[in-house]
Amino acid sequence: MVRRKSLKGDYCPSARSLDAIGDWWSLLIVRDAFDGLTRFNEFQKSLGIAKNILSDRLRTLVARGILKAVPAGDGSHQEYRLTEKGRDLFPVMVALRQWGEQHLFLPGEKHSKLVERDTGKTIRLEVRTEDGRPVGPDDAVILRVPEPEAP
Repeated sequence: MVRRKSLKGDYCPSARSLDAIGDWWSLLIVRDAFDGLTRFNEFQKSLGIAKNILSDRLRTLVARGILKAVPAGDGSHQEYRLTEKGRDLFPVMVALRQWGEQHLFLPGEKHSKLVERDTGKTIRLEVRTEDGRPVGPDDAVILRVPEPEAP
Protein backbone atom coordinates (compact mmCIF):
# COMPACT_ATOMS: atom_id res chain seq x y z
CA MET A 1 0.00 0.00 0.00
CA VAL A 2 1.32 3.44 -0.91
CA ARG A 3 1.85 5.69 2.08
CA ARG A 4 -0.06 8.93 1.97
CA LYS A 5 2.02 12.11 1.70
CA SER A 6 1.49 14.50 4.60
CA LEU A 7 0.41 18.00 3.65
CA LYS A 8 0.77 19.28 7.22
CA GLY A 9 3.53 21.74 6.27
CA ASP A 10 2.03 22.88 2.97
CA TYR A 11 1.55 26.62 2.38
CA CYS A 12 -1.99 26.05 1.05
CA PRO A 13 -4.82 26.10 3.64
CA SER A 14 -6.87 23.74 1.42
CA ALA A 15 -4.05 21.17 1.42
CA ARG A 16 -3.60 21.39 5.20
CA SER A 17 -7.36 21.07 5.69
CA LEU A 18 -7.50 17.95 3.54
CA ASP A 19 -4.55 16.54 5.50
CA ALA A 20 -6.42 17.14 8.78
CA ILE A 21 -9.66 15.56 7.56
CA GLY A 22 -7.95 12.50 6.11
CA ASP A 23 -10.46 10.89 3.77
CA TRP A 24 -14.10 10.63 2.81
CA TRP A 25 -14.93 8.20 5.65
CA SER A 26 -13.84 10.91 8.07
CA LEU A 27 -16.13 13.49 6.47
CA LEU A 28 -19.04 11.05 6.61
CA ILE A 29 -18.34 10.50 10.32
CA VAL A 30 -18.35 14.28 10.82
CA ARG A 31 -21.63 14.49 8.86
CA ASP A 32 -23.18 11.89 11.14
CA ALA A 33 -21.85 13.68 14.22
CA PHE A 34 -23.61 16.85 13.04
CA ASP A 35 -26.72 14.70 12.71
CA GLY A 36 -26.47 13.71 16.38
CA LEU A 37 -24.72 10.35 16.24
CA THR A 38 -22.25 9.86 19.09
CA ARG A 39 -21.63 6.14 19.61
CA PHE A 40 -19.38 3.75 17.75
CA ASN A 41 -22.25 1.38 16.91
CA GLU A 42 -24.38 4.28 15.60
CA PHE A 43 -21.61 5.37 13.22
CA GLN A 44 -21.02 1.79 12.13
CA LYS A 45 -24.70 1.15 11.44
CA SER A 46 -25.13 4.43 9.56
CA LEU A 47 -22.03 4.05 7.40
CA GLY A 48 -21.74 0.28 7.00
CA ILE A 49 -18.00 0.72 7.59
CA ALA A 50 -15.73 -2.05 8.88
CA LYS A 51 -15.06 -1.78 12.61
CA ASN A 52 -11.29 -1.58 12.21
CA ILE A 53 -11.58 1.29 9.70
CA LEU A 54 -14.10 3.12 11.88
CA SER A 55 -11.87 2.71 14.94
CA ASP A 56 -8.93 4.13 13.01
CA ARG A 57 -10.90 7.10 11.65
CA LEU A 58 -12.42 7.94 15.05
CA ARG A 59 -8.98 7.72 16.69
CA THR A 60 -7.56 10.04 14.01
CA LEU A 61 -10.41 12.56 14.30
CA VAL A 62 -9.90 12.64 18.09
CA ALA A 63 -6.12 13.02 17.70
CA ARG A 64 -6.62 15.92 15.29
CA GLY A 65 -9.02 17.66 17.68
CA ILE A 66 -12.10 17.36 15.46
CA LEU A 67 -13.92 14.97 17.80
CA LYS A 68 -13.49 14.35 21.51
CA ALA A 69 -14.13 11.04 23.24
CA VAL A 70 -16.19 11.41 26.41
CA PRO A 71 -17.73 8.86 28.78
CA ALA A 72 -21.30 8.01 27.83
CA GLY A 73 -24.06 8.87 30.27
CA ASP A 74 -24.55 5.20 31.14
CA GLY A 75 -20.84 4.82 31.95
CA SER A 76 -20.46 1.68 29.85
CA HIS A 77 -19.17 3.19 26.63
CA GLN A 78 -17.64 6.32 25.27
CA GLU A 79 -19.23 8.84 22.97
CA TYR A 80 -17.71 10.99 20.27
CA ARG A 81 -18.67 14.65 20.24
CA LEU A 82 -17.69 17.42 17.86
CA THR A 83 -15.20 19.88 19.30
CA GLU A 84 -15.30 23.57 18.42
CA LYS A 85 -12.78 22.76 15.69
CA GLY A 86 -15.10 20.03 14.43
CA ARG A 87 -18.17 22.28 14.57
CA ASP A 88 -16.25 24.78 12.43
CA LEU A 89 -16.51 22.22 9.60
CA PHE A 90 -20.23 23.02 9.27
CA PRO A 91 -19.80 25.40 6.30
CA VAL A 92 -17.58 22.81 4.58
CA MET A 93 -20.29 20.18 4.97
CA VAL A 94 -22.97 22.60 3.70
CA ALA A 95 -20.81 23.51 0.69
CA LEU A 96 -20.24 19.83 -0.21
CA ARG A 97 -23.97 19.17 0.14
CA GLN A 98 -24.92 22.11 -2.07
CA TRP A 99 -22.42 21.08 -4.73
CA GLY A 100 -23.81 17.53 -4.67
CA GLU A 101 -27.40 18.76 -4.89
CA GLN A 102 -26.54 20.92 -7.89
CA HIS A 103 -24.39 18.45 -9.84
CA LEU A 104 -25.07 14.88 -8.72
CA PHE A 105 -28.86 14.52 -8.75
CA LEU A 106 -31.27 14.50 -11.66
CA PRO A 107 -33.95 17.21 -11.65
CA GLY A 108 -36.70 16.07 -9.29
CA GLU A 109 -34.63 13.20 -7.88
CA LYS A 110 -35.24 12.76 -4.15
CA HIS A 111 -32.42 13.43 -1.71
CA SER A 112 -31.98 14.43 1.90
CA LYS A 113 -32.30 18.13 2.67
CA LEU A 114 -30.58 20.39 5.16
CA VAL A 115 -33.09 22.72 6.81
CA GLU A 116 -33.19 25.11 9.74
CA ARG A 117 -34.42 23.25 12.80
CA ASP A 118 -36.93 25.92 13.93
CA THR A 119 -38.43 26.97 10.58
CA GLY A 120 -37.84 24.06 8.21
CA LYS A 121 -36.40 26.50 5.66
CA THR A 122 -33.61 25.28 3.37
CA ILE A 123 -30.11 26.39 4.34
CA ARG A 124 -27.93 28.00 1.65
CA LEU A 125 -24.27 28.88 1.90
CA GLU A 126 -22.95 31.86 -0.03
CA VAL A 127 -19.40 33.12 -0.33
CA ARG A 128 -19.04 36.80 0.56
CA THR A 129 -16.29 39.35 1.03
CA GLU A 130 -15.52 40.78 4.46
CA ASP A 131 -17.90 43.68 3.76
CA GLY A 132 -20.75 41.33 2.79
CA ARG A 133 -20.70 41.44 -1.02
CA PRO A 134 -21.33 38.13 -2.86
CA VAL A 135 -18.22 36.84 -4.63
CA GLY A 136 -17.70 34.07 -7.19
CA PRO A 137 -14.68 32.21 -8.55
CA ASP A 138 -14.00 34.83 -11.23
CA ASP A 139 -13.83 37.51 -8.53
CA ALA A 140 -11.25 35.75 -6.37
CA VAL A 141 -7.53 35.04 -6.59
CA ILE A 142 -5.19 33.13 -4.28
CA LEU A 143 -2.19 35.11 -3.08
CA ARG A 144 0.50 32.46 -2.95
CA VAL A 145 3.37 32.42 -0.51
CA PRO A 146 6.65 32.98 -2.35
CA GLU A 147 8.86 29.92 -2.57
CA PRO A 148 11.92 30.22 -0.31
CA GLU A 149 15.11 30.99 -2.17
CA ALA A 150 17.61 28.16 -2.53
CA PRO A 151 20.79 28.59 -0.44
